[in-house]
Amino acid sequence: MYKFVSQRAYTSLRTNTPRNALLIDANQHLSHLSKLGRIDEARKLFDEMPERDEFTWNTIIAAYANAGRPAEARQLFDKTPKRTAITWSSLVSGYCKIGCEIESFRLFYEMQNEGYRPSQFTLGSILRLCSIKGLLSRAEQIHGFAVKTHFDTDVFVVTGLIDVYAKCSHIIEAEYLFDKISDGKNHVTWTAMINGYSLNGDFVRAIQCFKGMRENGSEANQYTFPGVLSACTALSNLGFGAQVHGCIVNGGFGANVFVQSSLVDMYTKCGDLSSAWRVIESMEVNDVISWNAMIVGCVRQGFADKALSLFQKMHSKDMKLDEFTYPSVLNALASKNDAKNGYSLHSLVIKSGFGSYTLVSNALIDMYAKQNNLDCAYKLFDFLVEKDLISWTSLITGYAHNGSHEEALKLFCEMRVNGTHPDHVVASSVLSSCAELTCLDLGQQIHAIAIKSGHDSSLSVDNSLLSLYAHCGYLEYADRVFNFMKVRNVISWTALIMGYAQNGKGVNSLQLYDQMTASGVKPDYVTFIGLLFACSHAGLTEQGQSFFESMSANYGITPGPDHYACMIDLLGRSGKFQEAEELLGKMPVVPDATVWKSLLAACRLHGNVELAKRASTALIELDPQDSVSYVMLSNTYSAVGKWKEAAHVRRKMKSKGVRKEPGCSWMEVNGRVHVFMSEDRGHPSTKEIFLKIEEIITRIKEVGYVPDVSFALHDINEEGKVNGLSYHSEKLAVAFGLICLPLGRPIRVYKNIRVCGDCHTAMKFVSAVYGRRIVLRDSNCFHHFRDGVCSCSDYW
Repeated sequence: MYKFVSQRAYTSLRTNTPRNALLIDANQHLSHLSKLGRIDEARKLFDEMPERDEFTWNTIIAAYANAGRPAEARQLFDKTPKRTAITWSSLVSGYCKIGCEIESFRLFYEMQNEGYRPSQFTLGSILRLCSIKGLLSRAEQIHGFAVKTHFDTDVFVVTGLIDVYAKCSHIIEAEYLFDKISDGKNHVTWTAMINGYSLNGDFVRAIQCFKGMRENGSEANQYTFPGVLSACTALSNLGFGAQVHGCIVNGGFGANVFVQSSLVDMYTKCGDLSSAWRVIESMEVNDVISWNAMIVGCVRQGFADKALSLFQKMHSKDMKLDEFTYPSVLNALASKNDAKNGYSLHSLVIKSGFGSYTLVSNALIDMYAKQNNLDCAYKLFDFLVEKDLISWTSLITGYAHNGSHEEALKLFCEMRVNGTHPDHVVASSVLSSCAELTCLDLGQQIHAIAIKSGHDSSLSVDNSLLSLYAHCGYLEYADRVFNFMKVRNVISWTALIMGYAQNGKGVNSLQLYDQMTASGVKPDYVTFIGLLFACSHAGLTEQGQSFFESMSANYGITPGPDHYACMIDLLGRSGKFQEAEELLGKMPVVPDATVWKSLLAACRLHGNVELAKRASTALIELDPQDSVSYVMLSNTYSAVGKWKEAAHVRRKMKSKGVRKEPGCSWMEVNGRVHVFMSEDRGHPSTKEIFLKIEEIITRIKEVGYVPDVSFALHDINEEGKVNGLSYHSEKLAVAFGLICLPLGRPIRVYKNIRVCGDCHTAMKFVSAVYGRRIVLRDSNCFHHFRDGVCSCSDYW
């Protein structure tokens, strides 16, 4: 084979070599240079050739076309003395390679108008363009042309059609064409079908097709293995993936970087990190994609330190980090809550020029949000020029998870105004925020959006809907969501168990638990909180103790502070203070504030002053600024008529600068939230509300209501105590509801602290006298008042 020759050498060849032989040699050398991609040298030789034939012109035009330089190919095409079908095909191929749809098809049709018949290779180039750009209608036109010109039996053309149909999500058409080829399927045809199945999510058939390929005797190559490995990954079929690895090694593709990268991805996503690392160690080059996959695998399995160690190795090896490396490392730092290294990595992102990449910025927002650094998260978000769905989702979920539910909902509304449609992740987060804030109306709007967007079948969205309706006291809606769920996990069952418990249906909670275990779902840590809460609020002492014991005995779950708090509450409500104190002494950890608050509440209920004093002292030691310890002890003294002691506690609280959270109630009417404080006269309808209160008190007294002054908190005369009880915030809210809500509509009131016993009694009378359903949610649970009866059976 000739190397490039100088003008003098070429002149010598012309002198001493017959003309035809010289042209043949020059054409061979031109072809050689073209195949090597040495286009400029080929062009120089072409320009120096005194004679050129059809082969010469076709070769140089094809060289420019294959090199992605169709404009220069076109210039030569226009100068060629004689165009052939090959000349036209070369030019069409060139424009197809650079994705010029309009010019490619214009030349394709012009070629036919000029009387030249496209070959199977012309059709192959056009079909590759259609496949890459998803031009289904164009591909269908080519399919029709292939049928008319009898190219529909050509394996090369059919393979191209299979590829384009599969990539355009028309897998049935691809499968039809594949099955139509009875003989002559080559490895490219099999590969197109395998990759087509994988791409369209039919992973079982992708694996079956690979098996068929092996049985047929066709050899897989570096383009086949990634498709079948991706199917193994999606099905978590590690066993078959390992078999494919064996085929790769036996086929001599074990050192192919493209295949190795797919193996690493398969092993990491199937949870076999050791095998993934062995593949990386066997690689001759440091492939960034494989290392990225390894880092992602470590993060997903909770090995954040290992992920960070891998990143440090990448950095020390001077590997070219990309926009996919940083997000995985940032996720690792987020899971570790490592703020210091988070700032350092942020600096590295900026220095390396990736600060403007949306994918990296989104990961930074997510990291700062998960580290509860919402200011930094918001600044990054605000700085983004183009905010995509992930940007909004990262910030909204960050606010929601950190308890900033109002901000989360405001951002969600901004996102909707911005024209960004929510996915199941953000829908689930904002529904949880609605549940926490009891924003039923907005939650129902988001429910409607989820249905329209097709996210109502998402498990996370369904679970959030369950929590929303249960938290808002709409058990009938929660039941409906639960019954329509196609898939349920332990979170689904637990949400409804907790919902029943909070709404005074403890027995239903236990029945649902039996159904859950019968269905094969095992309870978790949170499930037992719900069960113990249900037993506590239904007075089911024996059942509660049984559940508490079964946690560790049957399920290996170590009881935590929340479980002990429920048990202390259960025993305390039953007046079993000795058993409650014994359980306190057996706790493997120091009792936290929740436990002592449960004990204090029981002491208030039963008037156990001495134990209340000890519990209050312990609570003050844990958190001197928590007002609950002072308020509950003061209320305990007040309940037993020890007004001097109660006043002393309140003075002590004031002298230490401890502020009590003011009790308030609120309700939503026609999209507006109305807030009421005790004896509140700031509402626009104050006059009407106070008149309604007088009417309510008069009417319920007529049927037996007697104010329980033991719930009065101040040592004043009897009339003053009665008047003070009359204007508690929940009574004002109910009065407002009676004024403005139509008959038949439930009056829903929410209170930030526990409802007092007098108000609880009054609500029962109001529900009976006015024939209204009243739903009151306090800090403890829901109370559904109807026909003079409360769902809690006066046990709350």
